[in-house]
Amino acid sequence: MPPAKPPPGAARIVDLLDVGQEHLAGAVEQPRREAALLLGEVLRLSEAQLYARADDDVPEPAAVSYGQLIRRRADRIPVAYLLGRREFHGRSFAVDPRVLIPRPETEHLVEAALNCIDDGALVLDLGTGSGCIAVTLALERPDSRIVATDLSPGALAVAAANCRRHGVADRVRLVRADLLSALRPGAFDVVVSNPPYIDVGEWPSLMPEVRDHEPPEALFAGDGLDFYRRLFAAGDFLREGQRLLLEIGKGQLAAVRELAEGAGFDVEWVVADLAGIPRVLTLRATGI
Repeated sequence: MPPAKPPPGAARIVDLLDVGQEHLAGAVEQPRREAALLLGEVLRLSEAQLYARADDDVPEPAAVSYGQLIRRRADRIPVAYLLGRREFHGRSFAVDPRVLIPRPETEHLVEAALNCIDDGALVLDLGTGSGCIAVTLALERPDSRIVATDLSPGALAVAAANCRRHGVADRVRLVRADLLSALRPGAFDVVVSNPPYIDVGEWPSLMPEVRDHEPPEALFAGDGLDFYRRLFAAGDFLREGQRLLLEIGKGQLAAVRELAEGAGFDVEWVVADLAGIPRVLTLRATGI
């Protein structure tokens, strides 16, 4: 169904908000809020400014751009892709459909990693995607050195843009690699990874924003554990006593712990997200 239109001759902010809300109703949980977000993006105004200037006229080109955004959002394209950015750990990162959209849960992984990184540490971000983890670690631990890998050339291009955006391109080395291929075993002090960990059987139940628009290779891993199996079968990639930090999915703690312990890692800490779900494992290599 085409979007509703404001009254003839009217293109006020409040009219466009009403149109956007009507078109998004039933497609998103907060249609008014998202309509305001998209109109604010076009007009470069905050939500508060929009309402303070509700009776202001909107130039036709801006109204047309807004209508295009509303239609795309009604098709369940994620807001982050429409805006071309997502906030992570207090910073803005460029994102597009070549990379997974950073999640708040992954901030727990970053916080845990920051507690493990000493001055001068060599850190590997395995499967970097947008580069949000690697860039954040480089900014928060300026004495560290970061290697960030991904198999996707598109993801590496986005990561490179984010490295430049945040001024760390000289301290984050981007490498195209599948898992640990092309990397020297035992070279790293800390390895962090937010890998694909969704069971492919869950595909039909995912929200359309995720299922239809985010890169499947960054989401799915067989039964959800394939990445972890491959990683722990890859041999010695940490020196004894060094740490591996992994984000895990809901209900995966016991299975990933078993895989880790079988590969010679001790579980040091388990960090839960704000919903109480075990989300981050900090593992120490025992050298066995």
